[in-house]
Amino acid sequence: MKAILAVERVSKRFGGLQAIADVSFSVRPGEIVGLIGPNGAGKTTLFNLLVGLDRPSAGHIALQGHSIIGLRPHRIAARGMTKTFQNVALFSEMSVLDNVLTAGLLHRSVADARELARRCLEQVGLQDAERKAAGELSFPERARVELARALCTEPKVLLLDEVMAALNASEMDAVLALVRQLRDDVGLTLLVVEHHMRAVMSVCERILVLNFGRLIADGLPAAVAHDADVIEAYLGRAYPSA
Repeated sequence: MKAILAVERVSKRFGGLQAIADVSFSVRPGEIVGLIGPNGAGKTTLFNLLVGLDRPSAGHIALQGHSIIGLRPHRIAARGMTKTFQNVALFSEMSVLDNVLTAGLLHRSVADARELARRCLEQVGLQDAERKAAGELSFPERARVELARALCTEPKVLLLDEVMAALNASEMDAVLALVRQLRDDVGLTLLVVEHHMRAVMSVCERILVLNFGRLIADGLPAAVAHDADVIEAYLGRAYPSA
């Protein structure tokens, strides 16, 4: 199956810092791929390169077979790839619904964006909170609004950046179920940055591992969990794969 996202020998330097070094991988339509690694490994930088927040120093990125190098984030979003943000920044005085419908204006009129926003809020289980001010929400609720807002751009590839941070076990299980639903029912392709290994191992079909900006592993969860380089760089010990 042809890759929906192809990354070829991508590098990024910030002055003297080599943040990403010669990274290559591809993602097939409908895959759920995890991206893990220690703090400072380059995960968020790589996400920023994919969605146009930063431009690679070298290499090539293609979405559905077309180069997206040099495109602004809203252009890449219009082509079908967007990300959530680890530090959720909502318009606190606006309603939950209005926060989400702003993203729908990328493709739709205000009226159509409002209806789409309602469907996205229902997908994330916040349909009863649409009239609340975003500033009144708990952190887990705000994270769900951020996810609904990303869905409202109607992506084909969705990058999830630490959406399960600060969630308890039951909240995490609900998000994991939602991720699976988005792939199974909506057909989304997902690339997931996450520190919770239980979440990564249970929902991802493949795992990429970054360390000091380099890709040190790309494989099935069970293989990655017992990879000697991954254990040394990140896990500390073999993670139980079953």
